[in-house]
Amino acid sequence: MRFLLVVIAAAALIAAVVTLTETDESTVAVEPISRANRLRQNVDSLQARLNRVPGDASGWARLGVSYVELARTTTDPTYYAKAQGALDRSLKLKPAANGEAMIGMGALANARHDFAAAKDWGTRAQAVMPDTAEVYGVLADASTQLGEDKAAMDAVQRMLDLRPNVAAFTRASYHFELHGRQAEAIEAMRRGLDSATSSDEIAFCQFHLGELAWNSGQVDEASSHYEQGLVTNPKDTALLHGRAKVAAAQGRADEALTVYRDLTVRAPQYLPDYARLLSSSGRNAEADQQYEILAKQRKLLAAQGASDDLVASAVAADRGDKAEALRLAEAEWAKRQSVFVADAMAWALHLNGRHAEALSYADKAVASGWRDATVLAHRTAILEALR
Repeated sequence: MRFLLVVIAAAALIAAVVTLTETDESTVAVEPISRANRLRQNVDSLQARLNRVPGDASGWARLGVSYVELARTTTDPTYYAKAQGALDRSLKLKPAANGEAMIGMGALANARHDFAAAKDWGTRAQAVMPDTAEVYGVLADASTQLGEDKAAMDAVQRMLDLRPNVAAFTRASYHFELHGRQAEAIEAMRRGLDSATSSDEIAFCQFHLGELAWNSGQVDEASSHYEQGLVTNPKDTALLHGRAKVAAAQGRADEALTVYRDLTVRAPQYLPDYARLLSSSGRNAEADQQYEILAKQRKLLAAQGASDDLVASAVAADRGDKAEALRLAEAEWAKRQSVFVADAMAWALHLNGRHAEALSYADKAVASGWRDATVLAHRTAILEALR
């Protein structure tokens, strides 16, 4: 049955990169090597082939996409430059109708948070490969982050029509969540879990089911999903972050800090949460150390052509630098008017005492129905300040 995004209720029934390097797996048994190591093996195999056949444009495209996925899996931004080089080589060898390289360039642009460029590459790839699901993954991610709701919905629907797998159902679930359609978001994610063909995909789906519960304030339900996912993949960093969040929410700060200490060595994207918890636990000197590491990480990302002013705005707000928080939020708003940036603008304006302006952005953040707990807490604080 065709999964219809727009009529899911009647039918009783989405930050992952979909790559051209993945293969279907017929078993969900314990896998002998990690996803990162499998990707590295794939890179080695492609490099060996390209040494023999350097004119293989498709091979260079696949290598580039593998590097993008390695960057996502390992959170090592130095892979971005390698991805760029491989994809540029592919496009030089085959400048026209090179859909594989265009998809790769779109995925790379999304990873670097250059969503306008990602949309451009996705559109170009669509003209060449209109029936390829990965094209619409690039377009869905870019359009969502740019705040182009109709385009995002159309891309997700097309992806579902072409290949209703974990990648498509995850994006469908996210689209529903952003529109306040919680039951449908959960159902889409459960459909994704049913379609999972590897332990990685099972863990991925359990994480997102946990996030749906977490974002709606259901801490125990979130914990259940995180722990189920960790049974499948005990080293999954996203699931370990979920465990740390739950421990902190349940008052087990020392346990949460222990998880964060080990986790952030492998996954520095969780440094802001770690530093925030250290601060709230009165361990300000240690929090400052983490913020210093985060600043270095941001410079490293910038050196690799990536940026994340949204996170940087939140960090500045946490550290009491309200002017910098607003500057960064405004810079991001100039590039994209999504609900995520609207929330950042609202909070930064509120911190700067501009509560009436803040409310207009807070209203934008929830206009589509998004009911994220943090976003709602921001809006409540703004409303209280206006009384």
